[in-house]
Amino acid sequence: MKKTVLGFATLLTVVALAACGSGGSTDSSGSNSADKGDSKKELTFPLATKNDKDSVKDGELEAAVATDSQFKGLFQWEFYQDAYDAAFMAPSHEALFANDASFKINDKGAATLDLDQDAKKATIKIKDNVKWSDGKAVTADDVIFPYEIIGNKDYTGIRYDDTFQNIVGMEEYHDGKSDTISGIKKVDDSTVEIQYKKVEPSMLQAGGGVWSYAAPKHTLEGVAIKDMESSDQVRKHPVTFGPYYMSNIVSGESVEYLPNEYYWGGKPKLKKITMKSVPIASATEAVNSKLYDMVFQMPTDTYDTYKDVKGYTNLGRQQTSYTYLGFKLGTWDAAKNTVNYDKNSKMADKSLRQAMGYALDNNAVGERFYAGLRSNATSLIPPVFEGYHDKKLKGYTQDMDKAKKLLDDAGYKDVDDDGLREDKDGKKLTINFASMAGGETAQPLADYYVQQWKKIGLNVKYTTGRLIEFNSFYDKLENDDPEIDVYQAAWSTGTNPNPNGLWGKNAAFNYTRFASDENTKLIDDIGSDKSFDADYQKEAYKKWQKYAFDEAFAIPTLFRNEVLPVNDRVKDWNWAYDGPNPWAKVSVTADSRS
Repeated sequence: MKKTVLGFATLLTVVALAACGSGGSTDSSGSNSADKGDSKKELTFPLATKNDKDSVKDGELEAAVATDSQFKGLFQWEFYQDAYDAAFMAPSHEALFANDASFKINDKGAATLDLDQDAKKATIKIKDNVKWSDGKAVTADDVIFPYEIIGNKDYTGIRYDDTFQNIVGMEEYHDGKSDTISGIKKVDDSTVEIQYKKVEPSMLQAGGGVWSYAAPKHTLEGVAIKDMESSDQVRKHPVTFGPYYMSNIVSGESVEYLPNEYYWGGKPKLKKITMKSVPIASATEAVNSKLYDMVFQMPTDTYDTYKDVKGYTNLGRQQTSYTYLGFKLGTWDAAKNTVNYDKNSKMADKSLRQAMGYALDNNAVGERFYAGLRSNATSLIPPVFEGYHDKKLKGYTQDMDKAKKLLDDAGYKDVDDDGLREDKDGKKLTINFASMAGGETAQPLADYYVQQWKKIGLNVKYTTGRLIEFNSFYDKLENDDPEIDVYQAAWSTGTNPNPNGLWGKNAAFNYTRFASDENTKLIDDIGSDKSFDADYQKEAYKKWQKYAFDEAFAIPTLFRNEVLPVNDRVKDWNWAYDGPNPWAKVSVTADSRS
């Protein structure tokens, strides 16, 4: 995936919107069960370790992240973009707010949030004794500074969107008409008030319309904002207020962490943590060889090869993410911060898009390629968001006859009897498909898609002639490479299911570049005053999901479950989304893995 976050429970959940590299629900007992539709197999996993032994003094923990790309090392909330950086940020970087099981912000974090609907104002108050890893207090200035970074015209990241433009005075600041943001007020050293043009229900969600992070102004303010992304303060020596801090970063390879003696949540239990990148192809062997205590982003396509490793327990949970097919339907206008939808683009006919969705058997893909850990996705709102996901929506289940009829009726005919359809004007139709390299499944899965599309008469070729490396893939998407017509990718929605940040007309993450008045209207309704009523909001989510299904600008293909192998010497690790920061509690009960 590319771009994600964790509430306290995981770093890939609180910050919204993360892209992922190459189903299930949590029951009352705390285990996760993968929902695989028609599948007869049921997989259950615990969410937390069970280890009653005493922790060893000065214990050290070794973790890994399975990836075929070097991590970028953008270790600052305002700049990071993908799940790999987020995974490395987890032990050291923490959000201001904690959240409950519904991802609603609660008062258990480093700061509290009060949202005044009538006054259209948010008040953020930092708790006593919250300090940066260099001992400096986290202050109101640090809460305000991210808004000044992201809103600045020289900001090089991708988070200046509707949620920031919703702040009173932000657009004037962004346009250089004002040196300050008039709607942001420092009340005292620990309290900030933010005035909004409108308030929305999603602002009560972790990762919603209120920025959930602080930035150390005392270390960053001397760096020009245009240079901040590449600065040592971001890439080599980030100052954070999580339970650990990054003491040594080997670019693209590993990070070493030492305890933050000033951590507001109590003394961390470990002497040191080391986290390394491990090639996806080597991840199972790394577990079998007991090289690490836990491996994040573990490939689910090879689950059968590590499911029974002695000395490890597999934790599992449903992800706030999904795999999808996206169709390039326009371009991004950076100057206007909006999508330019092209009604004449190659993939503009929704019948063509729908047909490509109906050609695929995603339940079979989940079983065959992912050991049942993934299942047919039916909506762009994952089922982990139980209050918003439309359970009645069936999504695109395989129906080859329907796919062919959609193409026939839309005018895509095989004019020259070569088995491949021409476009509506009778001209050769070639669809360029981009998908990421990585792991054992990427190539055969992509080949399956191309094969299925050929069966309904579509000539689909790989962009660049082959699968594309993770970072290059997203560079091409972000820059609207004209050689991409359809692509396979994945999103972590973060802890806020509101689709505006991924599929809104002003969202840079809207890589399909689809926009319509109806899409905007339905998304706006989700965030309207009426949606402070839970029943109304639920219906608003359903209406958008049905519209997105019909328009098929993006077709969800797989709901995802993630697995985390944890060595049995690890104690007090809880992977629940609503738990306290697990890095603050974790320890080990032996000096070595056995």
